[in-house]
Amino acid sequence: MQISLKNQIAIVTGASSGIGTGIAKSLAAAGAKVVINHSSERSKDEAEDILKEIQNVGGEGMIFQCDVSKEDEVKAMFEKTISEYGTVDILVNNAGLQKDAEFTEMTVEDWDTVMNVNLRGQFLCAREAIKEFLRRGIDLSKSVACGKIIHISSVHEVIPWAGHVNYAASKGGVKLLMQSLAQEYGAKKIRINSICPGAIQTPINEEAWGTEEAMDDLLKLIPYDRIGQPEDVGNLAVFLASDFADYITGASIFVDGGMTVLESFSKGG
Repeated sequence: MQISLKNQIAIVTGASSGIGTGIAKSLAAAGAKVVINHSSERSKDEAEDILKEIQNVGGEGMIFQCDVSKEDEVKAMFEKTISEYGTVDILVNNAGLQKDAEFTEMTVEDWDTVMNVNLRGQFLCAREAIKEFLRRGIDLSKSVACGKIIHISSVHEVIPWAGHVNYAASKGGVKLLMQSLAQEYGAKKIRINSICPGAIQTPINEEAWGTEEAMDDLLKLIPYDRIGQPEDVGNLAVFLASDFADYITGASIFVDGGMTVLESFSKGG
């Protein structure tokens, strides 16, 4: 099965590291022109390096600095993309962060920072994408769908996570944001789904895999007995953005090596 996203324009938020980088590279390899969103000047060099990697293997794209929690910056990102490429066909709502704390020690700032990026940011980007999809309409030379949104959620949209209440609550919100949008815009042929990663080997969670002991403990939670890689998520994103996935909308798809089957109960709990 050969998947081509040739001539399609994709915005990937939070694409300067980790899962976002894996998704951006996978979409570019399938032929999409990719807007690599990064959040600040600190991440500009990383975003430029990723764009160079994509261009060195024949891909196309650009970088754009935008804090997805800020409405004016999100609007500017979409305006620039449409000005540069004519439209947006694919949005991958990936940008996210953690500010962990025991619940009684969690500050309002901890809560708001996570909610503003992980949930508000996905709302703002999805809203601008849907506006553009509806303006443009279906372009059958690219896709049978009017547009595609892929929310990056987490296994923690269904698995509670003590010590990370703000993060888990944000991902639970992403689940119902995605499903409600899929319900509202299905008749317009806009497909909206979520990818829910489990343990993916990225710098953000190095504490969970960075030593042999930590990795051994982590693998006790994963029936498939390996940690995930960013390209595992990227491969699924390419499929969901393609017409091969045209009858899939409103779905949370877990990329977790089986984590959500709760391996800790495999011997009776």
